[in-house]
Amino acid sequence: MAHPSGPDSSWQRLRKLPGRTPLQVKLITATLALVAVALVIISVTGVFAFRDYLTSRAAREVRQQFNFAVLSYQQGSLSPNSISTAGGGYITAFRLEGQQLVQKYGARQNPVTIALPDVPVSRSWVSAHENKLVTVSGLKSQDRWEVMVVPAPYPDPIDPRVTHHGTLIVGVDLYNINGPIARLAAIDAIVGAVLLIGLAMIGVAVVSASLRPLTAIERTAGQIAAGDLTRRVPEADPRTEVGRLGRAINVMLAHIEAAFRARTESEEAARRSEEAARRSALSASRSEDRMRRFVADASHELRTPLTAIRGYAEYYRQRGGTVAANGEATAPANGEASGNGLTKPDLDHLIQRVEQEAKRMGLLVDDLLLLARLDQQRPLDFRTVDLLAIAADALHDARVIAPDRAITLTVGSPEAALVIGDEAGLRQVVGNLMSNAMMHTPKDTPIDVTIRVAVPPDGRSPDGGAEPTVILQVTDQGPGLSDDQKEHVFERFYRTDRARSRTAGGTGLGLAIVSAMVAAHHGTVWVDSAPGQGATFGFALPLAPEARLNSA
Repeated sequence: MAHPSGPDSSWQRLRKLPGRTPLQVKLITATLALVAVALVIISVTGVFAFRDYLTSRAAREVRQQFNFAVLSYQQGSLSPNSISTAGGGYITAFRLEGQQLVQKYGARQNPVTIALPDVPVSRSWVSAHENKLVTVSGLKSQDRWEVMVVPAPYPDPIDPRVTHHGTLIVGVDLYNINGPIARLAAIDAIVGAVLLIGLAMIGVAVVSASLRPLTAIERTAGQIAAGDLTRRVPEADPRTEVGRLGRAINVMLAHIEAAFRARTESEEAARRSEEAARRSALSASRSEDRMRRFVADASHELRTPLTAIRGYAEYYRQRGGTVAANGEATAPANGEASGNGLTKPDLDHLIQRVEQEAKRMGLLVDDLLLLARLDQQRPLDFRTVDLLAIAADALHDARVIAPDRAITLTVGSPEAALVIGDEAGLRQVVGNLMSNAMMHTPKDTPIDVTIRVAVPPDGRSPDGGAEPTVILQVTDQGPGLSDDQKEHVFERFYRTDRARSRTAGGTGLGLAIVSAMVAAHHGTVWVDSAPGQGATFGFALPLAPEARLNSA
């Protein structure tokens, strides 16, 4: 079978090359590549910085020479076709109009040859670049020149009334800059190459010595893979990575041997895991059953006000409308007359009942949404809250609603009743307990609210320990609860007296919200009651840290 060839196969081999390259080669290559990149960056940066420095200095000196030449020209010290040179490749020339600078000047027998810039003779070019620093090429070289030019009129030597046009040129040969730059670049290249060669030799030696323990581990691992589980890799200094690797491999081999010996125990553990999975599935099924019951109860509760609203609407439609002021029934929508319409008081009563049922349904929906948020464990607005102030506000609200009922607040400890919690949620907890006591007891039954900082009785501490907590209890002298009622009283939609509670407008979710909200605050809730002996609903929340410090 022929092997594939072409650009695709070459690219695939190139992609697989890093995977086939030994670690030693990768380390050395990567190190040298990084060093080479660093050297190139340093060299290029240095060359450009040095060139910029020399160019800036040359530009300043050209401007100084130019200002001096202009002053000399104004004083008449310069004559046409004169060229003067200075150290560092600087020249000052005064040429006639239309004439180019000449490289050879002086005596005919021994002319002097100098490098000169190739400055255009055009008067327009000179005017466009007057008093500006311009880069031009040389006359017969690859050098570059920095020059400044200015038009320079001068009188005719024979007839002073005739004025000729010339050009004053001042420049510097950039060879004095490019030469040192090229030399610096060559030195950087040579030094960099020597450094790379030296680092390559040192890197090979260091990496080879560092990887020698890994080679020993590789040989031992091959023997272990052949089936000799009694072999162990040689351990090096545990302070090094190789030493820690060897120790980890030896520990792993010991665990493998122990695993072979404990195969029976593993199988037993697997069977226990399967049994736990079955129990978990059964628990999930029970949770699903509870959810079905909850949905069914919620649907039933929502159906009750909806049925009432629909009944009143049908009653209004069947009666055919309202009675007019003259006692005649108004015509229905279809244009037919009806003689048994509703009077305005009847219609007001009907609309009032519809409003009451809609309000009751709205309260039920709000309670359901709150329980859903608590079930989803959405974050609450936790902050330091004074539970005594909340209890006092709830007491005041209850007295406004039932002014003839004896409602008292008892503070059982001098410590501040501070907790970390959501203030709105805790107000709803206390309010629901007060509403529950007022709704399920006769109107003349007293209610006592007590609050104190103490350690709750056994089984009622939020953290299961003996840390101080804030305990709030609402006690009534009502009919009390049986054991079966106490077991289910915090369940959703549970009512001890369904007919009376529904008539009074309860949703059956008040105590369920209390239980869920207290649990969200990491607290506990309970009820103490007996038939004919009243009921005490209470909850305990952890004391706030600042309250503990103050009490200490």
